[in-house]
Amino acid sequence: MKLDYKKTIYIGLAFFIITIFWQTYDSIITKILIDKFGLNQTWSGVIMALDNVFALFMLPLFGAISDRSNHKRGRRTPYIIVGTIIAAFAFMGLSFSDNYQTVKIEETNIIALYENITDDASPTESVAYWQSLMGGMVGSEYDELKADMTIHLADVDGEGNLNVSAISYLEGYYHTYLSTLAWKITIQNPFNLVAFVLVLLVALIAMSIFRSPAVSLMPDVTMKPLRSKANAIINLMGSAAGITSLVMLSIFSLGGASYVHYTAAFISVGVIMLVVLGIFLWKVKEPKLVEQKIQDDLTNGLSEDDEDVHDMRELPRDKRTSLFLILASVFLWFTGYNAVMTKVSDYAPKILQIPSFAVPLLIANVAAIIAFIPIGIIATKVGRKKTILAGIIILTVAFGSVYFLNKDTGWVMYIVFALAGVGWATINVNSYPMVVELSKGANVGKYTGYYYAFSMAAQIVTPILSGFLMDTWHQKVLFPYATVFVALSFITMSLTKHGDAVIPKKSLLESFDVED
Repeated sequence: MKLDYKKTIYIGLAFFIITIFWQTYDSIITKILIDKFGLNQTWSGVIMALDNVFALFMLPLFGAISDRSNHKRGRRTPYIIVGTIIAAFAFMGLSFSDNYQTVKIEETNIIALYENITDDASPTESVAYWQSLMGGMVGSEYDELKADMTIHLADVDGEGNLNVSAISYLEGYYHTYLSTLAWKITIQNPFNLVAFVLVLLVALIAMSIFRSPAVSLMPDVTMKPLRSKANAIINLMGSAAGITSLVMLSIFSLGGASYVHYTAAFISVGVIMLVVLGIFLWKVKEPKLVEQKIQDDLTNGLSEDDEDVHDMRELPRDKRTSLFLILASVFLWFTGYNAVMTKVSDYAPKILQIPSFAVPLLIANVAAIIAFIPIGIIATKVGRKKTILAGIIILTVAFGSVYFLNKDTGWVMYIVFALAGVGWATINVNSYPMVVELSKGANVGKYTGYYYAFSMAAQIVTPILSGFLMDTWHQKVLFPYATVFVALSFITMSLTKHGDAVIPKKSLLESFDVED
């Protein structure tokens, strides 16, 4: 059995489309909502979770619908076409609301206030400096915020200068103040925020239409024992898309500042999605690939009856228990990981004063790309479960260490995110194949829907819950929160008994056969 890497790369173009959208979405939408529209962490989390609310029922639905489709282009391709086109144009449409709001911000003193604490020349270690800034926060609505800041003004060293940890808290609180100023602009013309959210929902619903069909395409055309390797290639394409997005943001100088125009990002991503779709349609002929997979299954003794369709209730009890444990693990690690990915573009520049949030994310993606193929091979040798458990440990250590960083040690974030990229790749390459390993050929889409239902449920809860905790305490609660949930997934995954690939045993004579 050999994986056709070229075929898998072309199939991965669909995942490239998905990932370049989501990477850009996670990178800039949170910043737009918090910095420009003035939403707090909780309400920005609510909006960031809306797509997952739709996806929670749309992913299983369209996964199951595509299972039953019989189009001349195949079961999955028509959904990829329609979803990509709508999402691309809607995403480009967001630039109009973003430009309007940015112009309104530029007409105020918010950018000047922002530069007060982001300018390297600002004496942020001075207590008097912060007392002066707090003096400009006029209004009873800021009394609680100023009281929290006053507590940290007492955290000084022997020379009377503020400690680094105190400065990070003060800067976080002051950014919250700037968001409230932006909110005052938003409520003067709330229609722009409504328009932004409505167009965003169109894009997100369109993405939900084709995500399950796109992901289901890989197992449709790949034999079960090779799916971890194939999923490594698919995720490699996703990381390439993530790198494309982050490099693009860096080239356009959109990776750090809070009040920039994002038109270049919106337009570029939309165009790239459409171009990659064209390449996908040129190179991927789904019906032909499915037929080839059926022949490969017969050749290797892996054929199964496509009419033998079941759902999780019809699985044997031990396998059903394992499926629930895998899905619970998916929920837990996505709860931790997505909280970071949703908020890190806001956290890194404000708390650690990293010039560009895109750089640590870029490093994470590069590390993942380097790791994907070795991880797929390792999983084939030692098993998916053991490989995932190793990835959970790596990701837990990486996220847990960020809490102890400050603006003086922020450079460590680059090393930490390299580890996080490897840890997440180790988990991601193997978790989806474990779920579909328990499926039958005719209902891969349904099991893909189960996987995404649990991951999306986590992504509904976590932006809101993490945002609420950040509003209640401080932005620095983000990484301890993520660490706890990722660590909990180690428990559920360690109890799993099924989901590793079953490779047919060779006869004695076949064991002497050496593959080219």
